[in-house]
Amino acid sequence: MVRNVAGLLPELETEDFYLLSGVEQGMRFSEWVQREKLPRFSGLSPEEVDYRLERCLKRGLIEKKTIQYEGYTLQFEGYDVLALHALVERETISEFGAPLGVGKESDVYEVRSYKPLALKYHREGYTNFREVNKERDYTSDKRHVSWMYTARKAAEREYEILESMYPDVAVPQPIDQNRHAIVMEKMDGVELSRAKLDDEQVVGVLELLLRELTRAHEKGYVHADMSEYNVFVSEEGVTIFDWPQAVATDHENASEFLRRDVSNLVGYFRRKYPRVVPDVDVDDVAAAIADESFDSLEDI
Repeated sequence: MVRNVAGLLPELETEDFYLLSGVEQGMRFSEWVQREKLPRFSGLSPEEVDYRLERCLKRGLIEKKTIQYEGYTLQFEGYDVLALHALVERETISEFGAPLGVGKESDVYEVRSYKPLALKYHREGYTNFREVNKERDYTSDKRHVSWMYTARKAAEREYEILESMYPDVAVPQPIDQNRHAIVMEKMDGVELSRAKLDDEQVVGVLELLLRELTRAHEKGYVHADMSEYNVFVSEEGVTIFDWPQAVATDHENASEFLRRDVSNLVGYFRRKYPRVVPDVDVDDVAAAIADESFDSLEDI
């Protein structure tokens, strides 16, 4: 887990952000930025660069290497600081709260502005960069891509998808995005994997989710990673989240991903509620969603 850097913001000075931004700019060209290039990238004097490097190293925001040449690279904490600072500066965030969830590819925290919100840091590529770089369409055309680029593109893509679907599809309302960070509405309810539905609710919730997949398809997207871990259930309905891996409906593998999404959902409900879920054909359900005609399991 990457360390929470919110407490560092009051300690950092404007010139520290200039230095971090300079390292970030230099990383567009190589993983390690040579020390002598930092004055040009940051706009600081060589003496000021030395002072700011020590401050940022002490706080674990950058890393230093001395083999071959003296070079510096951002830690994920340094990238978090840059994104968080930008979001605070434009008044998207005014308070920082507790963690809401930590996963392999993202960390989510509660934040506040005029209402409770959620801040999601994308972590794609940080620990398993090679695998992510091969699998994700938004990096597959780049020969040399850093974890920083991978995480930022994931955030940009997810924010774009949420904007295009909200409010017609039950997804979190997107609020703002900077670098690898997205601010969205804080979801109410409980994760589907931890929800305990009454027998009379089971089929209704499953059908509600399948109808939302149909609406997403109408908007041009297949989620491509559906499971009981990226759905929230509340008294108001359902919310489907985690969309960075979504594919367009005209993607060559869209039908395969859609079938897998349906299979994951129906399979989960069958395992957890075997007495209640009807025996339906996954292929027929996926076909109805692809035709954008799904309404209920009784029609399948």
